[in-house]
Formats: sequence, C-alpha cells, structure tokens
Amino acid sequence: MNEAPRKTKMSVFNRFKLMKQSLPFELFVGMRYTRAKRRNHFISFISFTSMVGIGLGVAALIVVLSVMNGFQEELRSRILGVASHLQITGANNLLSDWSKISSKVQTTKHVSGTAPYIMAQGMLSNGQAVQGAIVRGVLPSDEGKVSDLSQHMRAGQLTDLKAGEFGIVLGAELAQSLGVILGDKIVLMAPQGQFTPTGVVPRIKQFTVVGLFQIGMYEYDAGLALINIDDAAKLYRMGDNVSGVRLKLDDLFLAPQISRDLAVSLSGETQSLFLTDWTQEHANFFRAIQMEKRVMFIILALIVAVAAFNIVSTLVMAVTDKRADIAIMRTFGASPLSIMGIFIVQGALIGIVGTVAGAFFGVLIALNIGVIVPFIEHIFHVQFLAKDVITLVNYPHTYCGVMY
Repeated sequence: MNEAPRKTKMSVFNRFKLMKQSLPFELFVGMRYTRAKRRNHFISFISFTSMVGIGLGVAALIVVLSVMNGFQEELRSRILGVASHLQITGANNLLSDWSKISSKVQTTKHVSGTAPYIMAQGMLSNGQAVQGAIVRGVLPSDEGKVSDLSQHMRAGQLTDLKAGEFGIVLGAELAQSLGVILGDKIVLMAPQGQFTPTGVVPRIKQFTVVGLFQIGMYEYDAGLALINIDDAAKLYRMGDNVSGVRLKLDDLFLAPQISRDLAVSLSGETQSLFLTDWTQEHANFFRAIQMEKRVMFIILALIVAVAAFNIVSTLVMAVTDKRADIAIMRTFGASPLSIMGIFIVQGALIGIVGTVAGAFFGVLIALNIGVIVPFIEHIFHVQFLAKDVITLVNYPHTYCGVMY
C-alpha cells in the first residue's frame, strides 16, 4: 500500500532534479507558474489583459510611426521631385558664366546632375481668369538630371518647351483655375515693367499650353509654370545670365555637407554666390513633421507603459495567491532573491509574449495598411484619410479636349 505513493514521490522528485539541472530554478518555476492553469481566474484574466494591452500598444506604435514615416518620405520625394537638393544662385538673382560653375561642381563627389534655371514671378491670364504663379525657366535637356518632373507629366512632355516657340507647361490645379487645356493660348505678364512714352507698362507675352503636370502637392500644382530658359531670358531681360544652377545629389541627406564643401571650393569666384540646400528651404515643414512624430511616439509609449503597470499589479496578486507555495519553497531553502526571480520571470514572459505578438501584428498591419483602411472605410462608410493626400488625384476631363 505504501510502495506506490513512494514511487510517485520519487519520480516527481527525480523529474524536478532533471529539470533543475537543465534550467535555473527561478526560470523553471516561473515558466511553470505561467503555463499552469490557475485556480484564481481573476489573476489569469488580468494577466491576459496585460498581455493584450502591451500587444496593442506595440502594434499601435509600429503602425502609427510607419504611416508617419511613409507620409514624410512621400512628401519629401514629391517636394524634391520638383525642388532641387541644392542650388547655387547669384546676387540679385543673376548668375553669369553659369556653364563654368556647372562644370566645376559636376566634378564634386556625390553631385549626380546640374541644370541652370531662371526663377521669377508672373501673372497668367485667360479671359477673365487671372492667377499669379512662379515662373521657372528650364533647359528641357538638362531638367531631367535634377528633377523627376517628367515622370509627373499628365499631358505633353518637357521636351515640347522649345526655344522661340513660347510654350508653357502648367500644373494641373493652375490649368484648372485658368480653364485651359493643351493648345490654348494664355498671357504671361512679367512684373518688371518697361518704360514707354505713356509710362511704365508690364511686359506681356502670349504663350501656348504644351503640357500639364501633377505632383500631388497644391503648392506646385497650383502655383508653378515652366517655360524654356531662353524664352524666360527674353521675357525677363536676363541676357546671358540665369538665376542659378540646381544640383542633384546621389544622397540627399548629404546636402548640408556638400553645400559647405562647395562654399569652400567656389570661394575664389569673382561673383558673389549663395548656396541653399533643401534642408534650409523646407526646414520648418520637415521640422514640424519630425516634432509630430516625437509627440506621437511619447503618447504611444505611455500606452505601452500603462499596460506594463498592469503586469506589476498582476504579479502582486500572484504573490498573494501563491503564499502557500512561497512558504514551501522557503522551507526547502529558497532565498528571497530566488522567490523574487520566479515572479520576475513570470512578468517578463507576459511582457515578451505581448511585445512579440504586438510587433508581429503591427508589422502585418503596416504592410497592408493600403488594403485595410479602404476596407474599413467601405464597411463603415467613413473616410479616415483624404484620398488627395495619400494618392494623386487624376483629372481625366483635363486632357480629353474639353473645357473644365
């Protein structure tokens, strides 16, 4: 009658010794407490909610920061698709002997392309419609070296800007405001006037719309017009001068360093030169986005911290529930530090499982956010993200030969 219980006790003891030899005592007991079915279901529920809370916090942190990083990268690519990584300008918006400067900076490391430009303001009119715009004179053969504007053309090509033909390429929003399509004539008025016997009158020239582009940013789509650099020089009386030279780098984040290096190498030029990189030109915009990312990170980190505090309360209740077990382990010689290590292991396992699960689902959601958001919007008939912010808006009626 006494043999069977003795064998059972010995087998349990031997199994415990084998486990203890392969794992530390605290780790073995902590994992056993975590896996075991608890008598107190309330503690089990609190542990589960703590795990879920950490998982949701980590997933939210990954998804939100991923969306904001993607949004920032998309805006940066669109802005720098039209603006330059770095530009060299002359005093009073006049740069002479630009070809010499362009050839010199092309030998600089990390500079992948250069192109001259003329930048000025103008007033565009078509009948009763009048719109102010930034007029940029470009050299079509070189513009592709410093910008991705040709990839955003919705009608026509940049090569249609031929010298002497006075063609113009408009942003889609600007063309819509003026009510013009390909082939229409518009009038461009330069603010610099010319003196006549009747007084000062603005210089006026008629241009033909030869192309339409759409970046997806209102600043450019509604306020930028491109003309040939020779036509711009004639209209604004620049002569052989240009406003500056635009540079494209193979690594846009090196722009401040390249700007400082070029300032040293071009210091011997006879004319005054000014170097501006994209981090200076759009500093406030990208600084605001960076600040929003930091604030969102702090807010979401606090959500994870709240879930972590739930683990502490779970362990406190677990210690109260395991007082009898603690007394037995203390009787067998376990130190207070070992007892504390057991419950640290238990809390760490809850946190690790929650973090890994949250990271998995966060990455999964972030990779499929383009499918998940439209699905939710379709189900609940709500709109979370404006489509004109995350995608390019197409205007099919702009290019089919009819008026707006």
